[in-house]
Amino acid sequence: MEEEGIGPDKVTFVSILDACAILGFLAEGKRIHAQILGLGLESDVMLGTALISMYGKCGTFEEARWMFEKVSNRDTICWTSMIATCTQHGYDREALQLFGQMQSNGMKPDEVAFLGVLSACSHAGFVDDGWHYFHSMKEDAKIIPQAEHYGCMVDLYGRAGLLDEAQAIVCTLPFQANAVVWMSFLGACRVHQDVKRGRLAAEHLLELEPQTSSPYVVLSNTYAATGKWENVEKVRKAMIDRRVKKQPGRSSIEINDKIHEFIVGDRSHPEVVEIYAELERLNTEMKKLGYVPDTNLVLHDVEEEDKADLLSLHSEKLAISFGLLNMPGDMPIRVIKNLRVCSDCHTASKFISKIVKREIVLRDPLRFHHFKGGICSCGDYW
Repeated sequence: MEEEGIGPDKVTFVSILDACAILGFLAEGKRIHAQILGLGLESDVMLGTALISMYGKCGTFEEARWMFEKVSNRDTICWTSMIATCTQHGYDREALQLFGQMQSNGMKPDEVAFLGVLSACSHAGFVDDGWHYFHSMKEDAKIIPQAEHYGCMVDLYGRAGLLDEAQAIVCTLPFQANAVVWMSFLGACRVHQDVKRGRLAAEHLLELEPQTSSPYVVLSNTYAATGKWENVEKVRKAMIDRRVKKQPGRSSIEINDKIHEFIVGDRSHPEVVEIYAELERLNTEMKKLGYVPDTNLVLHDVEEEDKADLLSLHSEKLAISFGLLNMPGDMPIRVIKNLRVCSDCHTASKFISKIVKREIVLRDPLRFHHFKGGICSCGDYW
């Protein structure tokens, strides 16, 4: 487009910023921001909202918040974008405060804004607040809840260990529960190791989406955590028989405008020797500080030592090790994961952030985890 002499307009910039946000390309996003600045368009609400989303999804929360403050004449979409960004980064209380400010400024929250605030309550464990906002959405705003809103409520109760309440919502929906709702319930069953309810949720999910791997994987995790290896094998066999392929975990990190991607046990990278040496050093230091691998996550009935070895080679850990070797000491390590960060990598990242005295940012499909000094922004509730 540029080569043909056609100048970009606001719609062009929004589209490109959205692409940068999806891919986590922070450097490219900043270059687009510089172009917008050069044209004097930074205060435009449409572009400002796109920049908030881009910075938020690229893991730089402070830049997103700064951009939000720069936007004049904020509309509902702009407020909602910042609320969602707070939720993604674990600033759940701030998301609720923004929601209140939005209403105080005369803005009427829509279904997307309510989804953001319900998600914040879910991830922070604010059960009473979540019920208040859900009730307000229906009674005050006269918005009919959709499957995503009910999914948040199931998640809210499920994360808090209130599985009876979560199941009651699923069973009393005004429509047939879809995959979003059942997946929220299945995830709660996995966290609290409720095998019976987990199997029920998985059965409903498999009826709705028989070729999707997520129900099989989560159910396998639930069985493995409780030592039911025969059931783990049955789930694995069912996947093979139905030709369901599990999406492999991939972690990527951008260094010098180049994306480096890793999978579990990856040995294809040119710096593999250095990466594994750094990972071994980190494992040694972590164990000195009390790190114990969460071997319940390994879906194989093998010796504990072998399970620990398998966990140590997860893609996030390889990407973090590579980042530590190749990025200046004052820069955060930003890693993007295509699947949910496992609890062992979450624990390991806390230890690593304390050892190396650097911020580590992990982005998975649901949210960001900011690790500083051995503490995560999510408060270990995700």
